[in-house]
Parts: sequence; structure tokens; C-alpha cells
Amino acid sequence: MTTRSKPDVPRFYLTTAIDYANGDPHLGHALEKIGADVIARYRRQCGDDVHLLIGMDEHGQKVQQTAAKDGVAPQAFTDDIAARFQAIWA
Repeated sequence: MTTRSKPDVPRFYLTTAIDYANGDPHLGHALEKIGADVIARYRRQCGDDVHLLIGMDEHGQKVQQTAAKDGVAPQAFTDDIAARFQAIWA
């Protein structure tokens, strides 16, 4: 899906830190995402064309180690963690 901004509408881009996929979401994650959501909603009310981007880092040795400790493949582990994060933000 692509969105097209009207020529006279200001664009506002906002990103958050990428969450590391080696554990469940916690209060620190929520604080950042809620703050970003508040800013995005405010800018939308101001009439801006807002793009809010959040993401997850699913790579690295820590993810591999945590998955191995739990006895699952890294991809299955990160898929589970990503689903938990998506459920929280929904």
C-alpha cells in the first residue's frame, strides 16, 4: 500500500529504535512506542501526512544464544517474539 501526500501537505517521518528480539516486550519498549504514537497522532491532527515506522532486529549472536537455550531454531524463536511485540502494539 502506498500513500500519496497532497503537494501542499507537510510530510512528517518518525521512527523508533529497533527492538532486539531476544526477549519479551517490557515497559521500556512501551514507553518509547507510546511516546512516538502520541507525537504521530498530534502531527496528524495538525494536518501532516505522517509516517511512523517501528521495527525489530532479529539477527545477532544474542538471539542465537537465547534460542539455543530455549531449544528452538533462531527463526522460530524470533517469529514467536515478533508475534508477541505485534500483539502488544495492536
